[in-house]
Amino acid sequence: MNWLAPDSKFMRAWSNLVDGVWINILMLVTSIPIITIGAALTAGHDACRRSIEGEGKGVTSNYFKSFKTNFIKATLLWLPFLVALIALVWSWIVLQITPLLIIKFALTILWLIGFEWVFALQARFENTVAGTLKNAFIFGISHIAMTVALVIVDAVFVALLAASWFHMPGGLFLLVILGYGTMLMLH
Repeated sequence: MNWLAPDSKFMRAWSNLVDGVWINILMLVTSIPIITIGAALTAGHDACRRSIEGEGKGVTSNYFKSFKTNFIKATLLWLPFLVALIALVWSWIVLQITPLLIIKFALTILWLIGFEWVFALQARFENTVAGTLKNAFIFGISHIAMTVALVIVDAVFVALLAASWFHMPGGLFLLVILGYGTMLMLH
């Protein structure tokens, strides 16, 4: 098969990359009010899954349909994660107390486990907010290898952002454009 044929692996990968970039742009625009980050992440997960599986009318319509459908539940899921994130960052920066180190590590790991799964589950399944939170931790702990892989992918992206910020600011634009939408395609 010709590598430029529409059904070739190269063209499918290129199409997925372009969809990931577009989903990232949509996520950036709809995340401008911080309160909507949960809905944007949920819509991003749903649009990526549908794009890869070839479902729906198009990436943009899938994204906004999911954003609208999941807005309330995703926002209710995001708010505790936002509060916990602020508290964790504050504790790591301000509370330099050695006996609290184990507690801070444990709470950070729990936050990462929940964060990696909760919005993907909200995008895929219909459940209550409490049920989705519970299932996120169940999935995260029972599929620990996959959770570690997801955290590694996210950590590499954050490390690239930080390195680019300090050492190669010209590459920062490319990383922001590729962004989390492309990482969701990898998830």
